[in-house]
This record gives sequence, structure tokens and C-alpha cells, in this order.
Amino acid sequence: MKRVGLLGGSFNPVHIGHTMLASYMAQFTDLDEVWLVVSPLNPIKLHPEHLIDDSLRLRMLELAIGNDPRLKACDVELSMPRPSFSIDTLTLLSQRHPDCRFKWIMGSDNWHVISQWKAADTIISDYGVIIYPRPGYDVDASDLPDGVELVNAPTIDISSSFIRKSILSHHDMNFFLPCGVYEFITNNRLYQTTV
Repeated sequence: MKRVGLLGGSFNPVHIGHTMLASYMAQFTDLDEVWLVVSPLNPIKLHPEHLIDDSLRLRMLELAIGNDPRLKACDVELSMPRPSFSIDTLTLLSQRHPDCRFKWIMGSDNWHVISQWKAADTIISDYGVIIYPRPGYDVDASDLPDGVELVNAPTIDISSSFIRKSILSHHDMNFFLPCGVYEFITNNRLYQTTV
């Protein structure tokens, strides 16, 4: 079976931190592919009103990934009931792709609040979780349950909110975004009136 890691996010916009992490997971773990799952509405995220249109975020993700066969932009949550829950995404994708074995990829910050996730125990036991480090959220690898692993992936301390605020302030974000994404943002005048 194909081993697929799911990296969920609003990708508002996708930045080099996202693509670097996805590429690392696809190349340096036992995963065959990483699918970046565009979330229409994160149930525990603040300020959903700052999200731009789903189709625009999906298009930026497709531009960011390009032709890399190990990475895929996944739009499954865009047609699911909102807010979207990871367990429902895992269940639906497993039904649609019986040849794939899915695992959820999350930052150590999310691991610290996993108890707030719907059916967290089922996500861990039936699918598995790969944790990557986030500053200020240490995880003791020796204390993790079966089905959960800590991968010491390199990360960049950059956020989509920083990108949005910087664009709004007329800063050049070309080197902070994957190839083609900044041009898409500029051509479509995105993030120029609100953060």
C-alpha cells in the first residue's frame, strides 16, 4: 500500500515553510507521498474571516507544488461539511483510496492540544500521527503512544499571517513564497486590503 502523509492547513497563503516541510516528509521518512489538504475552516483557528476564497488558496498550492510527483494538493475538505475535522477527512480519503495508508502530519503545537480534536484516539490508533517540531512546544519522543512518531524535520519560523501583513504593508515577499505564488498574489491583488 502507498504510504501517504496528510498535511492540513488553510494555506492562506502557502509559503516556503509549508513546501519545505512537505518535501522533507516525502523524502526523509517512510512516506511515499505527502498530500497538502486545503482546509476551508479550521474548527479551532481564530479569525476565519481572514481566509480568502478556497479556489484561490488551492490554486496557489498547486503552483507551489508544481510537478513534484511526491506532493499533491488535496481539495477533499472543500466539498465536505464545515467545519472540517481531520478524522472525517481521514475516513473519506481511506474510502476513496483503499490502496493508500494515511497518516496525519502535525506540528508539536497541535500535538499539545490533540485532546481537543474530534476522535483523537481513533486518529492515533487507526491512522497514526507524525509530529514535527514547532518552537516553544517540546515533545518527549519516549513518551509518545504507539502510532505516533516525532520527526526532527527542519522548519522555518514563518507564518501565513506574517506574509499577509507584510503584503498589506507593501513588502516584497517573493523569497518567502514558492515559485509563482507571489506573482499570482500580485496579479490577483490578494491580501492588499485585509490581513
